[in-house]
Amino acid sequence: MIYPKKLSSKKGDLIFKTFLISSVILGLLLVIINKLTMPEVPWAALSNAGIIYIWITVFYSIKKNTNIAGHVMIQAIAISFLTVFIDYKLGFQKWSINISIPIIIIIANATMLILTIVSHKKFIKYAIYQLIIVLFSMIPVILISENIIENKVLSIVASSISILNLILTFFLCAKDVKAAIIRKFHI
Repeated sequence: MIYPKKLSSKKGDLIFKTFLISSVILGLLLVIINKLTMPEVPWAALSNAGIIYIWITVFYSIKKNTNIAGHVMIQAIAISFLTVFIDYKLGFQKWSINISIPIIIIIANATMLILTIVSHKKFIKYAIYQLIIVLFSMIPVILISENIIENKVLSIVASSISILNLILTFFLCAKDVKAAIIRKFHI
């Protein structure tokens, strides 16, 4: 069987830097074209937000020993900020906080539940990320109490799913959590 040759680190760095510089040049070109053609529509800002999101994903993915749960958390937060930015640039119709963020929270929690079921022995590695996602999912509840969110049902469902997911995860992994606590604290 023939395996592909592994790129040397110099070639890999060169390719990485080339793509990064190309992205910056592309972003600047998009801004120039936007200002020359349709300055009243901020489509270049939306495109550049997408480019920045892609680079956040690339930087986090390249990092060694990336925890899958951490990746889910970073993606959920980054996509949420991206949707709020896009909504803001398009006149802030609040679709990002009414629909988008609750759906992102539900998907992140479903992903975390699947990760827990598939690899329950690694739950301890996922626990802190799961807690951060639960805290992040409480933002819609705060926005509801401030009367900023109009679609309260989807936000309440997303926050409830997050809390239930955390409880279910602790229930599924109770034996592993107890063993880890005993091992860590020498109880």
